[in-house]
Amino acid sequence: MPDRPKTGTMVYTGSSTPELGYKITDYLGTQLGRVELKRFSDGETYVRFLESVRGAYVFVVQSLCYPVNDNLVELLIMIDALKRASAAEVSAVIPYYGYSRQDKKTVAREPITAKLVADLLSVAGIKRILTMDLHADQIQGYFNGPVDHLTAMPILAAHLKEKKLRNPVVVSPDVGRVKVVKRFADRLNAPLAIIHKRRPGHNVAKVMHIIGDVEGKTAILLDDMIDTAGTIVEAAEALAERGAKEIYACATHPVLSGPAIERLQNSKIKEVVVSDTIPLPKDKLIPKITVLSISSLFAQAILNVYENKSVSALFE
Repeated sequence: MPDRPKTGTMVYTGSSTPELGYKITDYLGTQLGRVELKRFSDGETYVRFLESVRGAYVFVVQSLCYPVNDNLVELLIMIDALKRASAAEVSAVIPYYGYSRQDKKTVAREPITAKLVADLLSVAGIKRILTMDLHADQIQGYFNGPVDHLTAMPILAAHLKEKKLRNPVVVSPDVGRVKVVKRFADRLNAPLAIIHKRRPGHNVAKVMHIIGDVEGKTAILLDDMIDTAGTIVEAAEALAERGAKEIYACATHPVLSGPAIERLQNSKIKEVVVSDTIPLPKDKLIPKITVLSISSLFAQAILNVYENKSVSALFE
């Protein structure tokens, strides 16, 4: 448990991740700030902070998960209200950065929505961003201020280490994530395999080849998120066909939209390990899914930011 933060720090949460907000403040030994959040009958968002924030260093916790547009607008309004109430600095703690997959143009006349979200947050008045396992690292460059990019890798790896898996191999779901997956494999002292795939359309992936030896081994698939679960389930099928003995899946962000739960339930994956960057309703908490909390990482990062200490040191 860290030292209690100074009285100049205040932590609030939006409506997307209240439980995570409570866990963060519990770790810090403080309480969540009081804020009124509601929707008018026409769908507009109303925000009012119920205590003075004048001169305070404020951290607002809000994941941009479903319903992503409502949560984004709510965060923007909270930031605006804090700036108008004379908060000294406002930092946005965004465990899951929505629209992160729209980080570049792949065909003509597409938007770069991840950059638009960054612009909206900057104009609203944030001082800094604290986020976790961005889908694309270049999103950090969309902001002109500091971005503290955290990772759930230590928590996910520690969970798997406790299982003492026999003959593990960590599998990258695509070539683009090899560097991240290699760091994860090093934490487990395990070899690396790579799945080569192509994407014929949105939320569609086709496994082409598996590079590396997986026969008779415990395969651990690692990705930043699981959305419809089509990619990770197809990868698990390919690994099983290549002789993998057991298959685990790890991902920071459990988006789990559409047919994801049914696909995972019926897949060859033994356990799906995710974090609580996105809250899961009870109907999605199937026995295969294990949820680990990343609240301690965000809490310590908040403390380090306020005390002008290194955030990257948390992962060294």
